[in-house]
Amino acid sequence: MRILVVEDDPEISRFILRGLREEHYRVDLAEDGHAAAAMVSAESFDVIVLDIQLPGVDGVTLCRQWRQDHVDTPVLILTAKDAVTDRVQGLNAGADDYLVKPFAFDELLARIRALTRRGRTSQFDTSLTYGPIVMDTATHLVRVGETPIELSATEYRLLDHLLRHAETIVSRDQLADRVWGGDYDPFSNVADVYIGYLRRKLRAAGVRTPLIHTIRGLGYMLKVRAPDGAPA
Repeated sequence: MRILVVEDDPEISRFILRGLREEHYRVDLAEDGHAAAAMVSAESFDVIVLDIQLPGVDGVTLCRQWRQDHVDTPVLILTAKDAVTDRVQGLNAGADDYLVKPFAFDELLARIRALTRRGRTSQFDTSLTYGPIVMDTATHLVRVGETPIELSATEYRLLDHLLRHAETIVSRDQLADRVWGGDYDPFSNVADVYIGYLRRKLRAAGVRTPLIHTIRGLGYMLKVRAPDGAPA
């Protein structure tokens, strides 16, 4: 499941992103209203966590515009403790629920799960499949054929990104943003280490032909057959 967090406070956004990624969710961040509008127009999200007070375009205006544009993604708004008017305006603009700051992460997680259980008008295929690998993004279960494999939160995000970009080169910069959330030293070998972890777990589950290939100087590729230029 992919979640968009729209929050301009760095401390709050780090708190939310870290927690959601530890729960194996794929999370994107927009730090102002204009960025959020652009991302929602270009991408598909399963839940939007939306702060009301934003630079550029406020959260109420964003939510109202999305609903006018028939964007039916569930929206959870974040408001200050004493901002009753903001909560009312947000709900009237089409938000599905609200959460008052400060909040415990467990409550945020429960609200998000409740929104996804309610569903939306369109139906989603929650599985990602490539070759023998099947990932259920709703339950976070991963298997190779009929064999389940256990992944850490980082390994799960890494495999999720590779599956979503199968047969294309994924650069280390992409991984830094999507898997490590920018908390990544481009001169370290951490990506190589986690790629190694994934390869070993896939082999242990029965994958005999390598699926994750290193493209020298460029990054990695998930492909059934080794691409030209990839080491054997």
